[in-house]
Amino acid sequence: MISIPSRWRLAGLAALASVMSFQAQAAYPDKPVTLLVPFAAGGPTDIVARALASSMEKSLGQTVIVENKPSAGGVVAPGEVARSAPDGYKILIHHLGMATAPSLYRKLAYKPTEDFVHLGLINAVPMTLLGKPNFPANNMAEAVKYIQANAKTINLANAGLGAASHLCGLMFMSLINTDLTTVPYKGTAPAMTDLMGGQTDLLCDQTTATIPHIKGGKIKVFAVTSPQRIEAIKEVPTAAEAGLKGFELSIWHGLYAPKGLPPDIAKKLNDSLRAAMKDENFRKRMIELGSVMFPENQLTPEAHLSFLKSETDRWGKLIVKAGQFAD
Repeated sequence: MISIPSRWRLAGLAALASVMSFQAQAAYPDKPVTLLVPFAAGGPTDIVARALASSMEKSLGQTVIVENKPSAGGVVAPGEVARSAPDGYKILIHHLGMATAPSLYRKLAYKPTEDFVHLGLINAVPMTLLGKPNFPANNMAEAVKYIQANAKTINLANAGLGAASHLCGLMFMSLINTDLTTVPYKGTAPAMTDLMGGQTDLLCDQTTATIPHIKGGKIKVFAVTSPQRIEAIKEVPTAAEAGLKGFELSIWHGLYAPKGLPPDIAKKLNDSLRAAMKDENFRKRMIELGSVMFPENQLTPEAHLSFLKSETDRWGKLIVKAGQFAD
């Protein structure tokens, strides 16, 4: 019987492990990928996530399962992804809440700029300022005048602290220098229901959720918060056109994975994201929702991280000024 020196056996095992590791990574993904959404099904981010998942499946060759993890401000899902194995099988889609959370929450279980691999930016969704059907104003100038004169009796709905509708409301109140009574809901769907029913006065929400109601004439719309008009609702003026300059806000989305993700898997996910951006079905769906795609040069992980840092600084100043924080 030939005796093999232990150091040779160890070297052989190490080589075998290396080969197996390489094969495992090269095979990625060999099972479904889970895409976590920090908000409820049917909401604006969920709509984008499901369209994106359908497109990414084509290039990944695997099912992308959309899993909703709703919570106040959308802080649960990012924490779960940050703590998960960095193997590419659990990733996150999130909007600008990743930039506002550090200022809104005194205690946060993750650091958006440090605890993730930033896989790329996806799209930017403008907001619309809406009024209940019988709101006594028909354009932005009339609305601002009426709101300032009746501030104590007007309610501004939102989907909770840190939600896009909340942030939009903060910006609006700051620009018109008027504080309103804000009414937080558990999501934009119930807020929209009460707005259409006249139980609340105003709501600021993403075009992905508001366009059907605007086209159906179920609510009043005063402006869209993009620099240019939106193709899907060309009749709605921009805030600047309507007389409220500086009211520009888009709810952008990005894709994230846990820190420590192997570079080759990160590249594969970024390549899949880029492929989705060119998918005609995905692009058509985004246009229908009033969404603007990020240009090619902003789809890199580096551009994503740089943009996140700049947005964190921008919104941090507004949140501190407003003095609205969560424990």
